[in-house]
Formats: sequence, C-alpha cells, structure tokens
Amino acid sequence: MREMRYKVLGGRGNALWNSGKTLDISSTGILFQAQAPLSPGRRLELSVSWPAQLDGKCAMKLVARCRVIRCTGFEVAVKVDKYEFRTQGSRGLLPQSQL
Repeated sequence: MREMRYKVLGGRGNALWNSGKTLDISSTGILFQAQAPLSPGRRLELSVSWPAQLDGKCAMKLVARCRVIRCTGFEVAVKVDKYEFRTQGSRGLLPQSQL
C-alpha cells in the first residue's frame, strides 16, 4: 500500500485533493481505497508516493491521468491513460498550488 492523493477532473472550479491508499498497481491500472465512491467514467488525476528515490536522495511520486472503470464501495479501479514520474517535495504529495 502506498499513500496517494486524487482529484476529480472536469468539474467547475478548483477540484479538491482527497487522500487514499493504493491496493494494487499495474502498468495499465490502479486499484485504490477512496474517501467516497466514484462513478465509472469519471476522470481523475492521481499522485502516488513512490518507493524509489532519484539518485538515492530525492523522493519520487507517480502522477497519472486516469479514468474510473469500476467502483465497489470505496474501492476504485482506474485505467491509466497517461503518467509520469516527478520529484516529491518536502511537504509530500500535494502540488505547490495546494500548499
């Protein structure tokens, strides 16, 4: 399990970041525990803390654009459409705009 943050894309105004925990990660999808059920078809941005470090010193995070394909209770399965690895700041997973 990895710590993560997610927000729903495509709504009006600034979407708020929510916290969750990954349950399973593959090259094409992520299963995670959300704070509330999410409808299939919703687009999300996820930020997942990554266990590897850049040059053994700098914390990393996986940032992904995804689409909800299934939700059972609070367990949400998403298909990853696009992803990249970024450095994680000293304040954790939240982007600079949320600090």
